[in-house]
Amino acid sequence: MKSEPHITYRRKPATLDSASLESYALVLQDRVAKRREYHCLITTDAELQTLNREFRGKDYPTDVLSFPGTAPYLGDIAISLHRARAQARQFNHSLDDELRILLLHGVLHLTGLDHESDTGQMARAEQRWRKKLTLPTSLTERSK
Repeated sequence: MKSEPHITYRRKPATLDSASLESYALVLQDRVAKRREYHCLITTDAELQTLNREFRGKDYPTDVLSFPGTAPYLGDIAISLHRARAQARQFNHSLDDELRILLLHGVLHLTGLDHESDTGQMARAEQRWRKKLTLPTSLTERSK
């Protein structure tokens, strides 16, 4: 029996390979999240700004937010499709790759890593997973 999809969209882009992205989400669940389930919402800048303001007290849109869950559920991720498109153009790779980078980043946060407060553990983990998953430059590498 098939479980619920890991990714939902407020408005799914016609050109996005959603089946491939869902398969990637399953790989992340199996390998990075150690089989713990999570969900990702791909939505708008406006919704990310609302979530960022409500949960972090920061009144601006961002690319990805993570909301840890209660065991055994790993948590939820929200990704701005608008930010993903802009960053894909900025870093000269596909929207699919950018969404994969943001999804990996979100899952790593859900596992307890936090680049804002650690001493490089998340950056190193993200770099290792990016190489294993053959992804372009990671978020933590780009923010240096």
